[in-house]
Amino acid sequence: MIKTFNSLFVTMFGVGKIKFAPGTFGSLVTTIILFYLFHSINLSSNIILIGLIIIFIYSFYAVSTHTKDTKDKDPGEIVIDELLGQSIPIYLYEVYHGAAKESSEAIIYYILFFLLFRYFDIMKPFPVNFFDKNFKNSFGVIMDDICAGLYVVLTLVCFMVVKSYIL
Repeated sequence: MIKTFNSLFVTMFGVGKIKFAPGTFGSLVTTIILFYLFHSINLSSNIILIGLIIIFIYSFYAVSTHTKDTKDKDPGEIVIDELLGQSIPIYLYEVYHGAAKESSEAIIYYILFFLLFRYFDIMKPFPVNFFDKNFKNSFGVIMDDICAGLYVVLTLVCFMVVKSYIL
């Protein structure tokens, strides 16, 4: 039963089983879910953070048990790491904007976050590639996407700094 649950968990309940670009679909589903949680039901950012922390912690166990008897320690079907990495810029954006949330503005930013995250996750600049190449375990699977998510945040911060000097 736990093996079945872990398989469902790491594939985001089957999203990772999509044959074409499972990571992209995992990121897209994450973006849609977070938009719904923040903008449709206005769930507290604290509750979402607790949920993300629980998912983060449990992911290490679930990924390691899912890949225990396989040669490939980072199969494409594992997309829970995309959920974690994609959540970082979205969550920080929502916390920063607090109660002053405009759904139409958020959609533009969510699309930007999605595109930037996929770019960094696919291109794997340092240190994303470091975790991907040197840690063939659940730590490497998860941390490369965490780094990609942090790159999105860093990119946007740099853009805002440059924009403040230009305007």
